[in-house]
Amino acid sequence: MADSSFDIVSKVEKQEVDNAINQTSREIATRYDFKNVGATIGWTGDKIEMKASGEERVKAILDVLQTKLINRGISLKALDADEPQLSGKEYKIFATIQEGISQDNAKKVSKIIRDEGPKGIKAQIQGEELRVSSKSRDDLQTVQALLKGKDLDFALQFVNYR
Repeated sequence: MADSSFDIVSKVEKQEVDNAINQTSREIATRYDFKNVGATIGWTGDKIEMKASGEERVKAILDVLQTKLINRGISLKALDADEPQLSGKEYKIFATIQEGISQDNAKKVSKIIRDEGPKGIKAQIQGEELRVSSKSRDDLQTVQALLKGKDLDFALQFVNYR
């Protein structure tokens, strides 16, 4: 019988992020505490830019965005937000969406699987993803449960389960 396998990836649906940004924009346009503070949010190239006249207001925009991302099923580990910066008369926060598993993170996950997972599990790094294979599907499910229980500083998804 052939080995069963699955891939570990770190991907974010761009359309869901776009929807969360649009929802945030609509909410800050209608909320009373955002009136007359010049609060805006939108894409600037591949970064999300949040602007407001006060540091607390721009942090509140980030908080609303985080809430909308959670509601849309996107892990906050994928959101990398900078500290508020004063730019002229307004404060700005730039945030990026992290995608792909770096080589260092892939090595960490692979080491966790080797050290704490069941015997006979193979983990191969393939670019920005990790392929985990085993003869037993139960062992693969054990690895998924093990990784879900770990507090990693990046988001993981399990795809291509065969």
